Amino acid sequence: MVEPAYILFDGKGGGKFTFGCVTGAITGAGDGNSIEFNWEGNDEMDETCGDGWAELQTDCSLEGQICSQGGDEADFIARPWKTSSTAC
Repeated sequence: MVEPAYILFDGKGGGKFTFGCVTGAITGAGDGNSIEFNWEGNDEMDETCGDGWAELQTDCSLEGQICSQGGDEADFIARPWKTSSTAC
């Protein structure tokens, strides 16, 4: 579609994601290795919003779900990009 799918959390309760034609800005609260969030964004240029959750796994991947206000749900597994850092 437009760009590779990704989800990014900034460590300060915010972040952003893209998958297919859906993009969103994330606001949320977490405790330790999990976060619940709300998001606002676009789906094929139409404004939309929803909520979701993500949990950090022992292999540094994230498992979670992004839900849109209209009822669609997308389960995901996100893996870290390969970089020179060894941090999760």
